[in-house]
Amino acid sequence: MIEPRFAWRFPALVTIDDAIRAAGARHGLDERVTGLLAGRGLNGAADFDAFFAPPLEALHDPALLPDAAAFARRIREARERGERVLVFGDFDADGLTGLAILTIALERLGIETIPYVPSRLEEGHGLSLAAVAAATEARARVIVTVDCGTTSALEIAAAVAAGIDVLVTDHHRVPAELPAALAIVNPKRPDSQYPDRLLAGSGVAFKLAQLLLADEPGGPEAALELADLATIGSVADMVPILGETRAIVRLGLERLRVKPRPGVAALLASAGAPLDRIDTETLGFAVAPRINAAGRMGEAMVAARLLLARDADEAAALATELETANLARRDLTKQVISDARAAIEAAAATGAVAASGATIVRGPWPVGIVGLVAGRLVEELGRPAVVGAELGDVVRASCRSDGTLDLAAALEACGDLFVRHGGHTGAAGFEIETARWPEFVERFGSLASVAAPADPRLALPIDLALPAAAIDYALHRDLARLAPCGIGNPEPAVAVLGLTVTRIRPATGGHSQLTLKRERDVLDGIAFGRPDLAETVQIGDRVDVVGRLSSHRFGGFESLQLEIRDLATSGSHPEAAAILSAAAPGGASVPDLAPPPAFVGVRP
Repeated sequence: MIEPRFAWRFPALVTIDDAIRAAGARHGLDERVTGLLAGRGLNGAADFDAFFAPPLEALHDPALLPDAAAFARRIREARERGERVLVFGDFDADGLTGLAILTIALERLGIETIPYVPSRLEEGHGLSLAAVAAATEARARVIVTVDCGTTSALEIAAAVAAGIDVLVTDHHRVPAELPAALAIVNPKRPDSQYPDRLLAGSGVAFKLAQLLLADEPGGPEAALELADLATIGSVADMVPILGETRAIVRLGLERLRVKPRPGVAALLASAGAPLDRIDTETLGFAVAPRINAAGRMGEAMVAARLLLARDADEAAALATELETANLARRDLTKQVISDARAAIEAAAATGAVAASGATIVRGPWPVGIVGLVAGRLVEELGRPAVVGAELGDVVRASCRSDGTLDLAAALEACGDLFVRHGGHTGAAGFEIETARWPEFVERFGSLASVAAPADPRLALPIDLALPAAAIDYALHRDLARLAPCGIGNPEPAVAVLGLTVTRIRPATGGHSQLTLKRERDVLDGIAFGRPDLAETVQIGDRVDVVGRLSSHRFGGFESLQLEIRDLATSGSHPEAAAILSAAAPGGASVPDLAPPPAFVGVRP
């Protein structure tokens, strides 16, 4: 019996009525992918039309953003008066790309702009008093924040006292009492009338660039050219690739493939990523980590200069700096992960683990690494993780969720313990006095225990479950049309049922390669990061696999392939057994127990 590593989550049955079937057919989809999209919430013709519409049609009027008029009016005044503007961008990829967007837009208006990126260690997240001091010294009359500022009441008050107007652009949580900024452009405000509340910080910056440049000669086109930066920031910040963000990402990917700006081109070259195959995965795993590496290992201003670079030679030199920082980041991350594992094992051995619902650990580790370590621990242990960096009297921690716990809500419930905190459902952070850490561990652990699922394994959501014979090129082509994929619109996971292993071997780099037989032919499979399969799976085993459907071209021929996430003995899941039974010659589907034999998740 081959046990799966993940907890497979087969899709619930959904109803495809004639209207939804017709909507899918109008866009050239067969019922399998029409049903998949219906299961993801596309409930009618309007939803299907919006999903597949040209991206320009999905962009909203930026004037609808809260305080958009006040923002534009103050920038116009700065232009007329010849005032300097300090643009303060957070030190991660979303903040840095947003900073670059607004810096480029303001400079196009002829405004003298001072880009400012805080030190992760010295200043932390959010507008800092050091930035206010820098603005005062530079005689800037306006500070524009990017990807932060909604909760920076103290720092904004200090700026106002110094005679500086603050314009906040942000997408994070909104406190009950807003700071005394001249404008707070945040689509998550309770009074916001903006149609899309889920933009990234760089997405908000992109919309404001559209607003500022709308009446300039060539301005609308120049604003659209900034979609590449907003795309990088949106993917890096893991906002849902839906609605307007999906439109921005489609525009940005097109520009990246055709005409990347010098800094991004240098980053892609450094990562060895070919331009014609850039997708959200390239941005998430090759570009964003290199941008973030600067802030994790030193000062993020290097990454800002790279994104703003206009000269290819300058960009290449800066990309080399980031590549060096990224390599150092990788080595340091490996060491801290090893240290964290040892600390967890030691706590478990002494019975000092506070709660089984979460992994909570701290150590004398660099602040810039703990978020990455938390993410890795979630992958390994299948539960939320909190990793703290000890900084003397305080601990600064990063949190990552496994999908079972809303981190923003959980930290809010612990808010009285923190010096400061913030973040999203899946990723968050806080700073706490060291003396209060045990109290936090107990309270947060209790919250995580309540939310913990009965099955400790990470969930593996499945979009389609099909008998092996139903996998074809038409399905692959239809699934490819769901791109760009990411959070909210994930790469479709397909369960392929009833395969026979005819070959398996370990592959270089800790992978396993499989040849899987179906009725008349075979499918090649690759399981990245799963060397265990080459040890546990035997030739002749009958298996079900979950993975991504891909294709490979060689010598003019195309072949379907499976990028395998997980594998189990065929029929060991009741849902899989029912589908295989219904698809067998003479098999009969039981309506209340099994979906139609061609696909799961859809009830015609």
